[in-house]
Amino acid sequence: MNTDNVDSTENLESAVPGAGNEAPKPFMRTIKSFVKRAGRTTSGQAKAFEELGPLFLQPYQQSLLDLQAAFVRPSELDSAPLAGTSANRPVVLEIGFGMGEATAHIAGVLPDTNFLCCEVHEPGVGALLKRIGENGIQNIRICAHDAVEVIDHMIPLASLDGVHIFFPDPWHKTKHNKRRLIQSPMVAKLAARLKPGGYLHCATDWQPYAEQILEVLTAEPRLRNRALATHPELSGYAPKPHYRPLTKFENRGIRLGHGVWDVVFERV
Repeated sequence: MNTDNVDSTENLESAVPGAGNEAPKPFMRTIKSFVKRAGRTTSGQAKAFEELGPLFLQPYQQSLLDLQAAFVRPSELDSAPLAGTSANRPVVLEIGFGMGEATAHIAGVLPDTNFLCCEVHEPGVGALLKRIGENGIQNIRICAHDAVEVIDHMIPLASLDGVHIFFPDPWHKTKHNKRRLIQSPMVAKLAARLKPGGYLHCATDWQPYAEQILEVLTAEPRLRNRALATHPELSGYAPKPHYRPLTKFENRGIRLGHGVWDVVFERV
């Protein structure tokens, strides 16, 4: 899973119109949802870019994306829209998928859900394209661009059925906490783009970040905690949903006694 979907400059509040902040000072850099990582693209990933990129890469655009058109599957190209085709399928936004192992698994578990996945790490994008080819996956589109800009410019209001943010960089040092992705302005952006009943699912293996995520999501008036009614014994956290696999990293952490916290809220 990705650990680098983060605000690499200033608090995300400076990117949200009407957040009550003063205008950004001229020297402030653009807000990002990630930190670029070094990495080498393998020959297999490069081949996947060449062969599968035209089908599964969604270019960034500064206009709203037609989610129905974006997810027409190769097998549907020559047929008229019918009930049950991409025009009727739920759409989930994933922010940061690392090397794409869990993303490919979830897409296979939920074949009737479409996944728009943001990731800027080129080897990770290539790795997921390779998995798409190997597993015959049709319900993923990848936007290799900063998720904050994708949300701001491409995602229509009340258009998403879900959002997945798994293991974002926890920025352990207190002085770096402001760089965490899950903060009130970002959550407000996501809540506005969820349909009523749509969900926001976050997972982290860093308890202080889990506590912050729970606090921030609880404070968003358009969201409510799904787990409170069904699992009050978990103090607001959710059981791991069936679709999210245990990664190798997570299994190793569990063997070492580390915890993993899932937080699932829904749009009211």
